[in-house]
Amino acid sequence: MKQHKARTTAPVNPLADEVRPGQSVELLKELHILTREGKLNQDSRRKLKQVYHLYQFIEKLLLELPQGGEGATLADHGAGKSYLGFIIYDLFFKSRTGGHIYGIETRPELVQKSRELATRLGFERMAFLNVSVAESTQSSDLPDQIDVVTALHACDTATDDAIDFGLKKQARYLVLVPCCQAEIARSLNANKALSLRRTPLAELWRHPLHTREMGSQITNVLRCLYLESCGYQVTVTELVGWEHSMKNELIIAKRTGKPNRAAVQRLHALLQEFGLTALLATRYAMAPAAEPELQPAPTA
Repeated sequence: MKQHKARTTAPVNPLADEVRPGQSVELLKELHILTREGKLNQDSRRKLKQVYHLYQFIEKLLLELPQGGEGATLADHGAGKSYLGFIIYDLFFKSRTGGHIYGIETRPELVQKSRELATRLGFERMAFLNVSVAESTQSSDLPDQIDVVTALHACDTATDDAIDFGLKKQARYLVLVPCCQAEIARSLNANKALSLRRTPLAELWRHPLHTREMGSQITNVLRCLYLESCGYQVTVTELVGWEHSMKNELIIAKRTGKPNRAAVQRLHALLQEFGLTALLATRYAMAPAAEPELQPAPTA
């Protein structure tokens, strides 16, 4: 009688569809993305999906650097608990001999916890600075040039400070997910009465809810024009589905070194249209000056 051998099946990994190959489960537990039992809850699953999706964009940019990103430097602004920085290091930098990640965060308790976690995991090429994004530009703890600048949900003007940092550090790439854009909404609100008398376009931000939404939209449009005017090629896309986060706009800027004259003119024109020209001396100080429009030659 023919005997049949019992089939053996490999144990099923319940996280196979959730966690990227090579990802440290210990790290995910330390970040409280996984429970102590190695499970994911719904909130952690959503957070992990966002970070992984952003990592896919960043990994591609790192690989485009010289030597496939072997000696890359990355500054993560508004790092918080450094979910993004730790996962980038674990999936990309850990298997390489060079490169460095800098996490920049203002809350000292989060900086200290990140330092301790990096030490426990042996992530020796991670550093954490307890400074603001604006202060980091002048910090001697950072190199003069940074390859990649990231800012995931850096609130309000922290995203603008990250852009300023990237411009001054001649970053090859900036990866930004803006959040809570309030500065321009405040300016629109302060000048609302004057704007309503001057142009019917002001109806777009007459009501408080519309002021907030228009302020957010105008802010990101100006950021893109500013980057283009300073010599970057800009792509704007969604980070993840809107069901995961309302702050979903992903701005990726690649340095070309060639300022875009049309972007300069449009940046100045929009600031003029919305009564925001004061920002040229502060927020957009590194933008090239707009060239005066040529006047038609007088006819005989």
